[in-house]
Amino acid sequence: MKTTIYMVRHAESPFRFGQEQTRGLSEEGWAASMKVADVLSGIKVDYIASSSYARAVQTLQYLAEQKGLPIIQYEELRERPIKGLEHEADWAEILKGIEESFVNIDFALEGGESTREAQARSIPVIETMLEEYRGKNIVIGTHGNIMTIILNYYHSAFGYEFWKRSSMPDIYKLTFDQNQLESVERIWDDGKEKP
Repeated sequence: MKTTIYMVRHAESPFRFGQEQTRGLSEEGWAASMKVADVLSGIKVDYIASSSYARAVQTLQYLAEQKGLPIIQYEELRERPIKGLEHEADWAEILKGIEESFVNIDFALEGGESTREAQARSIPVIETMLEEYRGKNIVIGTHGNIMTIILNYYHSAFGYEFWKRSSMPDIYKLTFDQNQLESVERIWDDGKEKP
């Protein structure tokens, strides 16, 4: 029996240091979240989950209203900080850290979380959903890094290059047979070349 998870990477959200959990969508992000609802409008959705971060929840708001379902938030699905949230870093350092974290899954910058640590908190939630909603369709509001980390757990081909190519928002259809990932298909069309 196949189970489908639609991973929805959040729409555009302006970065504000110190507001990782609370920063919401930009005007452009809200418009894109309506398109997310349109893309998934023809799909029967049985369960909607999300990271507890505002931008991920907001990206699914129109979809949840359309489907008449609540958005169940999971702290365990929050974005992975490659460097501690109290530490500022330039973008080049962050990028280098993210790249290294997919080569060495125990690597993190100061105060940050490694790929292995992020998998340890997020994968049990995914596995529970796969058990409880077997044969059904699940939508998860997520972030670029943690989405890639979850995919990397099921198949090591998903890493830095995949993360770099994903857009905001983005939607990936994951098909599972029991708890085995069978296929990943990008269903969001933003005009970019598909990974």
